[in-house]
Amino acid sequence: MALDLPTEIVNLRRGLLAMGAATERRVEQMIAALVEGDIEAAQAVKAGDAEIDAMEVELEGQCMRVLALGSPVAHDLRFVLSVIRISGDFERIADLSRGICKKVIRWSGSAAPEGVPEPLAEMAHATREMLADVLAALADEDAERCREVRRADRRVDALNKEVVAASRATIENSVEDTAHAIDLMQVAQRLERIADIATNIAEDVIFLVEGRIVRHEK
Repeated sequence: MALDLPTEIVNLRRGLLAMGAATERRVEQMIAALVEGDIEAAQAVKAGDAEIDAMEVELEGQCMRVLALGSPVAHDLRFVLSVIRISGDFERIADLSRGICKKVIRWSGSAAPEGVPEPLAEMAHATREMLADVLAALADEDAERCREVRRADRRVDALNKEVVAASRATIENSVEDTAHAIDLMQVAQRLERIADIATNIAEDVIFLVEGRIVRHEK
């Protein structure tokens, strides 16, 4: 039986957007855990990793089928290639969120200071906004919004430098808080990586819409 390419593309699109929504929920729960100390949210993220993994595997299988049997060209081919890349990006974002939540859970059972520094909280919110914007851009195939996401990454990078500088000062001045300061730097590193991945997704959407590779352009 011949492959109905338009139907397959629609199904891929729905699956990718569903995976994006599920990933965004993980990020929102992770931020609630990190900024508000919501341990239930942290445990939900830690327990929900298998769902995202299964969605990635399903989408990859669909893409392989379309490439093998559907002979997509032009925009459809770019879309299938973008789905493969973006679904992998979503999976990595979920993994990074899970790693942050594992630290929050560990903090809840230790003498670590309550709350997180303001630059780290601001960094978390900025990262969430980047992901929300790139998901909207993906749904609308909005290349200009993707360029805004790329520019927003600079703010996250600047906040990460603030967190690192403050944590290093803590390590130098307060030996007993060294372990927690290192944890904060690692959390900031994961948030920065999520923002970088959101930027990668934005670049893939630009490729999808315009057929241009902008990954190495400033």
